Amino acid sequence: MADTVLGAGGTHVPSGTAHTTDQVTAALAAIERGTQRLLDVGESLDDASVRRASLLPGWSRAHVLTHLARNADGLLNLLIWAKTGAEHPMYASPADRDADIEEGSERGHRLLLEDVVASHGRFAHAVRTLPDSAWTAEVIGREPMPAHHVLRKRLFELWVHLADLDGGFGFEDIPEPDVEQLLEDAVQQFGGRSDVPAVTVVVDFQGARTRSWELRGTTSMPVQVRGTPGAMLGWLLGRTGDEALEGAAPALPVWL
Repeated sequence: MADTVLGAGGTHVPSGTAHTTDQVTAALAAIERGTQRLLDVGESLDDASVRRASLLPGWSRAHVLTHLARNADGLLNLLIWAKTGAEHPMYASPADRDADIEEGSERGHRLLLEDVVASHGRFAHAVRTLPDSAWTAEVIGREPMPAHHVLRKRLFELWVHLADLDGGFGFEDIPEPDVEQLLEDAVQQFGGRSDVPAVTVVVDFQGARTRSWELRGTTSMPVQVRGTPGAMLGWLLGRTGDEALEGAAPALPVWL
């Protein structure tokens, strides 16, 4: 039996409503580890290499780094919303978001990294100073969610786009248990979509531990696809093929 079955729309509802200080501290520590790894890879680049293509069509590495900085600021806006109760969306508009990324992508290598560091500092400060009661407040990113899901969103963005930089870090390099959380969130984003085939996703973790999830698609009999955490995450997100997976992996729709 699969560990996780999705609800309509793929919205994840936590088993409890409280989010403790220890949980927030642990989540922020994971984010800071991911940010440091991002900066380590960023330091290996230079003004020429940040202009080269990332794994995302149409985006250079400079676009990816700028997006990660603006994402931190956008998620900070959601924490302000949770703290104040006043609506504070991630971005003024999709057009403004895209314009900010385009503008920032023209910066040099050093300024790009300084932007990542500064935006992370603002986000981390907001996390550390958010009242405990605010973590259960509802905010709206792509969908309504409790404020503590902002932490999951940031970790997802960091690890996935670090791989997108194509700078020597791949999906197989994402540490456990972070990659397990990312897999869960990736599967849930497919939940309830009519264009998703029915798939049982089986992942083999270290220590002979196995976990599975169901993508409830439009076909009545799901196929089973099995692989390592990195290979499975890359396939689910459309970044890598199915060569490293076992089973007849179906074509998946474009990741949103």
